Amino acid sequence: MQVRVRRGDSLWYYSQLFGLPLALMVDSNDGIDPGALQIGQAVNIPGFVAASYEVQPGDTMWAIAQRRGLPVDALLLANQGVDPNRLQAGQMLTVPQRVTWRVVQVRDGYDSAAMIDDLRRLVDLYPFVRRRDIGSSVMGKPLAEVRIGRGARQLHWNASMHANEWITTPVLMQFLNDYLLALTNWGTIRGLAMLPFYDSVTLSVVPMVNPDGVDLVINGPPREEPYRRSVLEINGGSSDFSGWKANIRGVDLNDQFPARWELEAERRPKQPAPRDYPGTAPLTEPEAQALARLTRESDFVQVLAFHTQGEVIYWGFLGLEPDYAEAWVNEYARVSGYTPIRYVDSYAGYKDWFIQDWRRPGFTVELGTGVNPLPWSQFPEIYEETLGILLASLYVT
Repeated sequence: MQVRVRRGDSLWYYSQLFGLPLALMVDSNDGIDPGALQIGQAVNIPGFVAASYEVQPGDTMWAIAQRRGLPVDALLLANQGVDPNRLQAGQMLTVPQRVTWRVVQVRDGYDSAAMIDDLRRLVDLYPFVRRRDIGSSVMGKPLAEVRIGRGARQLHWNASMHANEWITTPVLMQFLNDYLLALTNWGTIRGLAMLPFYDSVTLSVVPMVNPDGVDLVINGPPREEPYRRSVLEINGGSSDFSGWKANIRGVDLNDQFPARWELEAERRPKQPAPRDYPGTAPLTEPEAQALARLTRESDFVQVLAFHTQGEVIYWGFLGLEPDYAEAWVNEYARVSGYTPIRYVDSYAGYKDWFIQDWRRPGFTVELGTGVNPLPWSQFPEIYEETLGILLASLYVT
């Protein structure tokens, strides 16, 4: 919601008027000098929407504000062209309404278009969220990253690196919505206050690393050529893409990172395939390149890559992981019920590369159990299990 500045207004006053943390007010108005607001200037109020109200006989500004749980001045601020002493029945007013519900609409078949729509809703409603595209997929779809917070401790989460593991994306999207609700409503998640993390943590999330592959699994082969012909050929002519993990070119993105890639390439398919083909070299694919570039440009203290399935957490790589990573993974296991596994005979994954090059904790979290793609009926249980890990990631040190 936006309001127009009046004489004497300030961001601090708006934070008090709407019951919002000052940090969220300031960060929702990037480019505005908090100490030099201009009369008539548009200011964002995060976590509020402008609702319409039709004046009823006998209404007053005070009575309407009381019924809506608002200070009278919040109503006056939103209706500066209205004479509060001359309300007329049938007149339309703008009433600020605090958002207390989820706007992210997760569902079965949550493809890249649904995710982009939900990200747009979140950024519109919570302007302190910083959204950018870190690159594009093979087919030119945006690889969106969102950042929340102003803390020195940078965390990174990503999901849907594998196409038929797309259920990981709505898990992260729903958490983002819940986190933002808690921030703007001074709320908690599982009894843990969220606002302190805004000042101590900067959270980076790439909710869908492989949008082309996700859309292929959910919607079938694309209309565009040569992609349609190519994926059908790679898939043996079958239009059932439920077993597809790769990107649209048949390259497995989690076999694309320069962490003993050559060893993985020796035993993997030698040509594009629905899964496990590592490409002709590390980082040939734009999706892997974008994730690598983001990681190099940042200062992540830990990364979590969400996959399915198995209810396990992989956390080691060649003994290069720091000693304290064990305490972290044990906490993640405690809050989720998942099993920590230190080493596995696998190379060239994102968390492997992160551990190797930064000597910091990296985790591959395998959500749920069964055959990919996991049925949507598992989503509520998976979300509750993952929620403990996401919260623990914010507070473990």
